[in-house]
Amino acid sequence: MKRIGILSDTHYYIDDVILKYFELCDEIWHAGDIGSMEVTDKLSQFRPLKAVYGNIDNHDIRSSFPLIQRFHCEEVDVLIKHIAGYPGRYDKSIQQVIENEPPKLLIAGHSHILKIQYDRKHNMLHINPGAAGKNGFHAVRTLVRLTIDGAEMKDVEVVELGKR
Repeated sequence: MKRIGILSDTHYYIDDVILKYFELCDEIWHAGDIGSMEVTDKLSQFRPLKAVYGNIDNHDIRSSFPLIQRFHCEEVDVLIKHIAGYPGRYDKSIQQVIENEPPKLLIAGHSHILKIQYDRKHNMLHINPGAAGKNGFHAVRTLVRLTIDGAEMKDVEVVELGKR
């Protein structure tokens, strides 16, 4: 069993409030628009980190993290991509993957809108954790926690970090 902390769109910002909510997590997954290596350094010193780069990320981040991460956590096939779209409206860059080999869990960022949806057509959970940073149009900073136990995803928690 693993507890996962999921965040996106930190845009150069990381604080102890985020780390506080990840204290009980085994891993942290960042869905892009990191902003600076200081953010990933702080996260990876705290817990093991998996991350992808987003559209605002510079060369240092792009050379340290991939555009797409696909891996298994326990028995769950996971795909993380910053710009992935939503069920019924996936981004064209990922459409073929979703149609031909859908993961069980798709994590995306970019929109700054927290959304958790189940895609029945592809038998896949889609999570956008919203934005944990202070830059953007979102009013409230958010992140998500999730438990993966074997092939089961459970105990999904939405965490509001306060106003940006």
